[in-house]
Amino acid sequence: MKVLIVLTSHDELGDTGKKTGFWLEELAAPYYRFQEAGYEITLASPQGGQPPLDPASNQPDFQTEDTHRFEDDAEATAALAETVRLDSVSVEDFDTVFYPGGHGPLWDLAEDSTSIRLIESTLRAGKPLGLVCHAPGALRHAKNEDGTPLVNGKLVTGFTNTEEAGVDLVDVVPFLVQDELSKLGGRYSKGEDWSSYVVEDGLLITGQNPQSSAETAQALIAKLSA
Repeated sequence: MKVLIVLTSHDELGDTGKKTGFWLEELAAPYYRFQEAGYEITLASPQGGQPPLDPASNQPDFQTEDTHRFEDDAEATAALAETVRLDSVSVEDFDTVFYPGGHGPLWDLAEDSTSIRLIESTLRAGKPLGLVCHAPGALRHAKNEDGTPLVNGKLVTGFTNTEEAGVDLVDVVPFLVQDELSKLGGRYSKGEDWSSYVVEDGLLITGQNPQSSAETAQALIAKLSA
């Protein structure tokens, strides 16, 4: 099996002067679940090369066994330093696609036409798609073949409004994931803040927060094994 992991290239946290990017646990935990399942992993980002790491995700409170393992893994960090450009990949070459979060995707992947086409073509090809935390925001412009919002009528989750309030970024982010998915007609569902919560609707699998990263990847693996 081959999995494409799509990371953000955006590193500016609005106009705060602070940095953002991808959330380390949301890459590391799925990375090792896929590796342990024997998957061939390709990392991609809109600009290619080294994607920006959200510095907050590397603080001691947010480090996990998987994040330590990733940072000590020469092969993994080398692959991260050389992500392929997103516009150079084709969904035909992969069995599944996974989007880690971090706040970065709200600015670039949510608006990136290549990413939007990848999301649409993955599901239309009958392949499962997983997105976790803020990454479900990348679904906001994706459409069904009839032009309706891709999430319309679908069971979805993503970073909650209360979780965003908990990190004091409600007034910084370009949109709130929970509100956006609901506005587009998604059947938004959530678990307790900061606890693992994953929902599936056909081939679309979404996780609520960083704590949902491993479970979201495991749900993708189970879907491909069914």
